[in-house]
This record gives sequence, C-alpha cells and structure tokens, in this order.
Amino acid sequence: QVQLVESGGGSVQAGGSLRLACVASGYTHASNTYGWFRQAPGKEREGVAAIYTDTRISHYADSVKGRFTISRDSTKNTVYLQMNSLKPEDTAMYFCAAGYVAVPLRAAGYMYWGQGTQVTVSS
Repeated sequence: QVQLVESGGGSVQAGGSLRLACVASGYTHASNTYGWFRQAPGKEREGVAAIYTDTRISHYADSVKGRFTISRDSTKNTVYLQMNSLKPEDTAMYFCAAGYVAVPLRAAGYMYWGQGTQVTVSS
C-alpha cells in the first residue's frame, strides 16, 4: 500500500504561481511513476504531469508545457508540481497518483491516489 497526501493548493490570480507537494508513504517501491492529475467540475480527470522514478523522465500535457514542472525529492518521498503563469482554466482539484504504469498521463494505470488539493485561479 502507498499513501499519498497532497498540499499546496489555494487561490491565486491569473499569472501567479503555486507549488503543490505530494508526500508518499508506505511501500513506495511498488511504484515506478508519480503523476499529477486534475479534474474540474463536469469534466473528466486529465493527466497534467508525470515522472518516472528511475530515469526521472517527465511528461506533460500540452496545455501545461512550459508552465508546470514536476520534480521528485527521493530523500523526502515527495513529488512537487511547480505551477507558473497560472490561468483560470487551470482551476481544478489536483490529485497525486502513484503506480507502475506504461502510459504516464493515463489515469487508469495508477493504483494509488491522494485526496486532492484545490487550485483556483481567478482572472
């Protein structure tokens, strides 16, 4: 089992920044990938960014490339999502996920999920 706890969400104006954190505990070696997903009301959950734990190769959705950065501090078992130049359309509940996946931005491959942290961007 892997437990994930997100933090760092909040309300910002467009153009602002936030850094989300996801602390993992438990049998973290069971996962080769950590991902960030988001879900806005009435919309499907979408992959935002993901990082492989062994290669540190990261993947991003086209909508956030150049603005968001995913990183991992293995000493703290923490995955971060630095979000810059935020837009109102980034407003959503953001979830951290972990799993042994082949397609990093596909939610179905992840076994473990956090409870989410809300991000609200006002214009």
